[in-house]
Amino acid sequence: MFTFLVNHIALSVQDVDAAVAFYQEVLHLEEIENTASNSKTRWLALGQKQLHLIPRPGFEIKVNKAVHFALAIKDIDAFIQHLESIGIDYSDWRDTKKKDYVRKDGIKQIYFQDPNGYWIEINNDI
Repeated sequence: MFTFLVNHIALSVQDVDAAVAFYQEVLHLEEIENTASNSKTRWLALGQKQLHLIPRPGFEIKVNKAVHFALAIKDIDAFIQHLESIGIDYSDWRDTKKKDYVRKDGIKQIYFQDPNGYWIEINNDI
């Protein structure tokens, strides 16, 4: 049997500067040093893990809501207010705008997209 831990999430992005700005404004992620290479890939701290934003100008990015990453937060209502204050649209799984969804296990969740169309789920599963 193998035991794995999540190390990082890597996303291809059209404009790495715009992507970094988005993740810093919306999720308050701090940029950290890219210790792997001298490339233009930029790293952001995501808790004890990392989000790697890999520049791919002109690359066609295909997304769908079923392919997303999820982050948990204690006070999801405060985060929803934050999204509203900075003009970020969010929805439930069925794309009902400005609506959250409470799963049958009691976890509340919302979804929104980054500038490249990637879906991000925020839930209160803490």
